[in-house]
Amino acid sequence: MPIENVRPTRLELLRTRRRIVLARKGLKLLKLKRSALIAEFFQLSKEALQLRGDLQERIAKGYASIRRAEMDVGPVRLESIALLLPELKAVSVGTKNVMGVKTPKVGTGGFTPVPETALLSLPATVHESVRHFQEIYKVVLTIAEKENALRRLLYEIEKTKRRASAIENVLIPRLADTVRYIKFRFDELERDAFSMLKTVKRKMEVAEGAPVGA
Repeated sequence: MPIENVRPTRLELLRTRRRIVLARKGLKLLKLKRSALIAEFFQLSKEALQLRGDLQERIAKGYASIRRAEMDVGPVRLESIALLLPELKAVSVGTKNVMGVKTPKVGTGGFTPVPETALLSLPATVHESVRHFQEIYKVVLTIAEKENALRRLLYEIEKTKRRASAIENVLIPRLADTVRYIKFRFDELERDAFSMLKTVKRKMEVAEGAPVGA
């Protein structure tokens, strides 16, 4: 609402001052929320970075285990063995709350069971390869979950920053201007009333001092 349209009344002054108090409280809460979100963002970012480093090591070990398995059974047999290995199950996706931000929670999914008799005759190197890549699969899902949470946290941080900036740089100064305008109008009214009283008093004094019958 344009400041000229504000009614310069004491009730409006009280309301505006209350709005300033509420706006400052809201600004403080938004800044606290933003600080907490940033702390959570950096914590998750650190965890994701560690997982990525761990993933690189696991992938290197996984490929090394495949090379050992290939030396044990040969590439052709290894390919045929791959057809017997457990298949991935569908991944379940839920939600969890991170500092008030809803993020996906990805399940590990798991693997369909394979008859033990089909895998008993396989060399230990093949079992080791399977184990390595099953662990890699779980780490990849965990990284995806954390990076999705990071994107959502970053969006919430930016949104909170914009809201805080709007309150601090637009709303509160506008309300403060309204308070100053109302007080200025009060001062004007008081000056006008004072001038009027002086004029009335002067006229009364002149009337009282005039000679009788004049």
